[in-house]
Amino acid sequence: MKKTLATIVAAASLAQAFVTATNAADPVATYQESDDSDGVKIGMLTCDVGGGVGYVLGSAKNLDCTFSSTRGRQDHYTGVIRKMGVDLGFTTQGRLAWAVFAPTAGYHRGSLSGLYQGATAEATVFAGVGTNILVGGTSGSIQLQTVSVTGQLGLNVAATGTSITLTPS
Repeated sequence: MKKTLATIVAAASLAQAFVTATNAADPVATYQESDDSDGVKIGMLTCDVGGGVGYVLGSAKNLDCTFSSTRGRQDHYTGVIRKMGVDLGFTTQGRLAWAVFAPTAGYHRGSLSGLYQGATAEATVFAGVGTNILVGGTSGSIQLQTVSVTGQLGLNVAATGTSITLTPS
């Protein structure tokens, strides 16, 4: 019995020493700004949206985006926003802005590339606003703020399923 207890205590001490050594081997500390949805805000994505016409069943418009990280770094992306559903009217220009969240504070160039999918609702008479709910990106790990700010000029109404494809430029 004493031999078994001594073996357990020795194994526990050895495991504790291993864990301590492993943690000490990674001295990099990162600041993480958490949000209410258990993610980390890593920056803001702003996109200029090209003008276009919304057809009864949808539209496709080009994007020119800039990601500004919380650490001051900027990356540029190009992309396309596609809407499928009721999308009637026209817009001359638009601008989208999202807070960007990730599971960890780490960011590397091109992290936002990928496909984001969700829904959009917009109303525009000369100047208008809208909301977007999109999730996706690298293995579905990047989340664009649940409610984005959309501003645009034109005459349009939309309630659509939406996808955005981003590519580093």
